[in-house]
Amino acid sequence: MKIIAVTNIKGGVGKTTTAVNLAYLCAAGGGATLLWDLDPQGAATYTLRGEPLERASAKKLLSGKRHLPELILSTGYPGLDLLPADFSYRNFDVHLSERKRPTERLLKMSRSLRDVYSALFLDCAPGISLLSENVLRAADTIIVPLLPTPLSVRMLAQLRDFIAGEGWVDLRLLPFFSMVDRRKSLHHDVMASTREQFPDILATEVPYSSEIERMSLRRAPIPAFAPNGAAAHIYAALWAEVTARMGESPPAVARSG
Repeated sequence: MKIIAVTNIKGGVGKTTTAVNLAYLCAAGGGATLLWDLDPQGAATYTLRGEPLERASAKKLLSGKRHLPELILSTGYPGLDLLPADFSYRNFDVHLSERKRPTERLLKMSRSLRDVYSALFLDCAPGISLLSENVLRAADTIIVPLLPTPLSVRMLAQLRDFIAGEGWVDLRLLPFFSMVDRRKSLHHDVMASTREQFPDILATEVPYSSEIERMSLRRAPIPAFAPNGAAAHIYAALWAEVTARMGESPPAVARSG
């Protein structure tokens, strides 16, 4: 089972939109896929029409009173299941800090899913925390939606340096530009300079689009409700590029200096 995390230290970058659409495309390609909504705001859960479950609290999961397989919901889309968010996830770090080897708990919990799913997507809350460190330790691939702004690029550099500092040489870091408006000279200039600084950034760019914004109104993945639209084709191209990169050996991640 491949573990694919969609994360960013910064919020408001299109993280949930990316996680939902790519998980849907993964499932549509024939792989049994599970999306775990780790953000207490539950945007992915809302989009996929899942209902947060009281019994799914972070404390019960980490104490072993509840196990992930018993909390899984069907989304109604073939091959795609959901582990819904719970508002208690805002306290995940508190409960993690009380466990032995706290940075490895998520990886241990995911083992019960390995015989059922070929891919586990993690939709993560923003920031660097014990939970996000768990995600980075557990994941095979990190997909990072990146706004074309200097602050967002700075956050990417911090994430890259954190991964390099931990020595996770087998972790694949795949940033891509999100919410792009090429009419803005700032976006154009930042993307050009950032591609020089981070040559492994994916070629696919996701634009700022009203079609993409409608996803929260339709409460469905874009390829499900508008399969022939421009946005669906963009996410299909993004997923194709991600899968191609996942078939390669990850490059060494060096600290900026």
